[in-house]
Amino acid sequence: MIGQRKIEYKNNGQLRIMAEAGVLLSRALDAAVAAVGPGVTTDELDAAFAEVVDAAGAQYNFLGYYGYPKHICVSVNEEVVHGIPGPRTLREGDLLSIDGGCIVRGWNADSARTVIVGEGDPADVRLSDVTRKAMWRGIAAFARGTHVGDIGDAIDDFVSEQDGAPLGILEDYVGHGIGSQMHMAPDVLNYRTGHRGAKIKPGMALAIEPMLVRGSIETRILDDEWTVVTTDGSRSCQWEHSVARHAGGIWVLTAEDGGASELEPLGVTPVPIPA
Repeated sequence: MIGQRKIEYKNNGQLRIMAEAGVLLSRALDAAVAAVGPGVTTDELDAAFAEVVDAAGAQYNFLGYYGYPKHICVSVNEEVVHGIPGPRTLREGDLLSIDGGCIVRGWNADSARTVIVGEGDPADVRLSDVTRKAMWRGIAAFARGTHVGDIGDAIDDFVSEQDGAPLGILEDYVGHGIGSQMHMAPDVLNYRTGHRGAKIKPGMALAIEPMLVRGSIETRILDDEWTVVTTDGSRSCQWEHSVARHAGGIWVLTAEDGGASELEPLGVTPVPIPA
């Protein structure tokens, strides 16, 4: 199709560098998560993340991206994505998504986690738990599936079958290809559309990132031109991993065990990227 974005397929050597970036990113996110607590500012989380990346001599893919001013995004409560760290002080019960990325020798990694400060509302705990599990169902579909659309189908099916209050899957923001750039083809939808999408092939790397809300899926962007919030003020959640498909299977680039602890109960065994 004329104008269709070309998908970048990586060789094993390039994917292994992405895995290096992914492990570094995981450790930097560990530091940011460990810093979370009542009275801590979101700027302090940004600094904790940056300290790890700077010590490794790696680069940032968020800082300066279309003018973005910080190393990570910290989105609190009704903030969906792209929350800018600053003087905001965290409080008991806050729900925050920490989204970060880094570059090692020209290759990108991107990952996000959701954290609750102290004791959280059980509905927020459920929101984060369902979002995280939905992400892993999407990753398992990347391992088993034939087309990128299988990922969104798996996420949508899992979320839809949950008991209790229904959760909304955001449609304005989706996952993406990743590699020599942070955002690349193909788009990775988190919901069922009936379109199969691109064929899954070895060398493909995707950032799989469902975003769920407790209320309406309608969003708006604040005056800072970055922070996305739910229009009804309902709480939002994001989980994300960068994942590679190679000839032998899949490997979760931003998990130190390649995703084994979460995927093996789903019947998927990650395979390290061959030399």
